[in-house]
Amino acid sequence: MRSNTLNEEMNNTALRYRAFGDPLTTLCAETLLLQPCIPDMLRVRMLLAPVNASDLIPITGAYSHRITLPAIAGYEGVGVVCETTPETAHLLGKRVLPLRGQGTWQQYVDCPAELAVPVPDDIDDTLAARAYINPLAAQMMLTRYSPQGQHVIVTAAGSECAGYLAQWARQSGAKSVTGIYRSAVHANRLAASGVIPLPETDSAAIRLAATKAGVVYDATGGELAEQLLQALPPRAQFISYGLLSGQPFGIQRRLPAVHWFHIRNHLGSLSASAWQQTFNDIWRRLRKNPPADVMLFPFADWQQAIAFYRQPGRVTKPLLSMP
Repeated sequence: MRSNTLNEEMNNTALRYRAFGDPLTTLCAETLLLQPCIPDMLRVRMLLAPVNASDLIPITGAYSHRITLPAIAGYEGVGVVCETTPETAHLLGKRVLPLRGQGTWQQYVDCPAELAVPVPDDIDDTLAARAYINPLAAQMMLTRYSPQGQHVIVTAAGSECAGYLAQWARQSGAKSVTGIYRSAVHANRLAASGVIPLPETDSAAIRLAATKAGVVYDATGGELAEQLLQALPPRAQFISYGLLSGQPFGIQRRLPAVHWFHIRNHLGSLSASAWQQTFNDIWRRLRKNPPADVMLFPFADWQQAIAFYRQPGRVTKPLLSMP
């Protein structure tokens, strides 16, 4: 089924990359004729799409072994269904998250109908646009590596994913949560939310916190990860889910156990119904702990949005607003 407002021929502008490199110079806005939507797919007119580390890092070539070029950037966002299958006709005109299909940094996205996630009426667009990558990663890590009864450490504590990990760990029964931050602008906010703030430069305090920790959720890698691993007790668990420092880390001891977490490694085991239920849980969590404020950038100003994302001490999330 097709929306009455969707013409037979339309153009679609997408941020595409045909080689790997710096996103600011590698991405290019390309406008092409919109092709017919294939069976079992929904077509979604995008409203908003965030800028995340997980959107930018693949463009650099960090995961070149699993990316086929040319590719369209972006992994999440929210939009309105403008073309459906007969089985999903009830979604026509409704807001959904068009996930696990095409890149979302474009005006129209086609996604598998059974994986499109309907957005509840009480969730606004700016929250819905960010409901996938960071909330799902945090929820999966907390489920697999429980913080209950543990002293917890999160690194890159000013980031959105670490914020979810910290707050949801507290709600899941962690004895304490310590957040290691890079920019001092995050310290007061962390303390106000019940998280013990530690600057990345205070090595002595970090080592002391690590000696008591049972679980570490690390997005930084590099020297900080090695420092934590050297001080953690053998019974602890260290979960690595990012390398924001750009540096890997070495493992000097058999224990504590080190786990590498990537969302993509867990999606294949989720049935369509389990996938939808996962988001029912995420909506409930997000209502209690909405993320930081946002700044909207017109789609044409995507370079400014990326530059804004890279600013040290940033406390708001840039979102691309589609025309």
